[in-house]
Amino acid sequence: MELRDVDVFLALADELHFGRTAERLHISQARVSQVIRKQERAIGAALFERTTRTVRLTLIGRRLRDDLSHARDMFQEAITRAKGAAQGLRGTLRVGFLGAMGHEIRPLIEEFRSHHPDSEVELVESRLSDPFGLLRADEVDAQILWLPVQEPDLTVGPVVLTEGRVLAVPAESDLARLVSVAWEELDGYPVADLGGLAPSYWVEALVPRRTPNGRLIKRGPTARTLQEVLALIADGQIVSPLHQHATRYFSHPGITYLPIHDAPSTQWALVWSLTNRSGLVHAFAQAARDSTAVRGRARPQRGRHVAGPSAGWGGYVSGGSA
Repeated sequence: MELRDVDVFLALADELHFGRTAERLHISQARVSQVIRKQERAIGAALFERTTRTVRLTLIGRRLRDDLSHARDMFQEAITRAKGAAQGLRGTLRVGFLGAMGHEIRPLIEEFRSHHPDSEVELVESRLSDPFGLLRADEVDAQILWLPVQEPDLTVGPVVLTEGRVLAVPAESDLARLVSVAWEELDGYPVADLGGLAPSYWVEALVPRRTPNGRLIKRGPTARTLQEVLALIADGQIVSPLHQHATRYFSHPGITYLPIHDAPSTQWALVWSLTNRSGLVHAFAQAARDSTAVRGRARPQRGRHVAGPSAGWGGYVSGGSA
């Protein structure tokens, strides 16, 4: 299958309409039909189910779309990296981060600098309440975010950290006397409301809407940043699930950290705009994939109480479109 025919297939898989596909690619509708028939003959199976009113991908068509989308992304990244190598990568890469994540990725930044000494990394803190705002305003080139990220205009790159979770509670609360907690124990305790700009699926990856038994977890006062969340906890107004690395950076006499023993691990990944073809972004992503230097070590620092599973840098994996 030639590359231009791949573009025709992927465009039709996206549009699911022969006319719109032809307009998008500036070719005739007959040419779209010809390319798809040729592909189906070569593969030996239908890729689309067609009626007079609808066009749908078959199971084989969906698998081919996923495989070819990934392959095309890899092809485009390879070309971008080659151009960067030919031109020499220079300039400043702006990377957004939440809370203390800017500190957690220091080994990755140093690894990137060692391969690209003419480039610099500028760290820009973003708000929990608007995790994608800096990317969409072009104020950062890439962002470190916890997964999942399911935004059609953003690309999810390599995972840079995998870690556990803890529950941050007021030091004087009844919960603070426990050794660990389960999700179900959030019943009856309010958590921070991050507002309407953060997608619900992203917030609920950290703070579920309901307990495992279906009880609604109350939302309390609004917080835009991690520091505001911590202030509300210390003031006794809320409790909050947090990522394990918070225990190493945010020791507070009014806060106790407890491991959540039935919480799944969190993955953090590099995310950037689908339209961003910056060589610096792709070089940084490649450094994350290739690096063996970025290995986390859980060394919890004690506030009044810190406990929990070890956090560690996860293996690097290639990402696809979010």
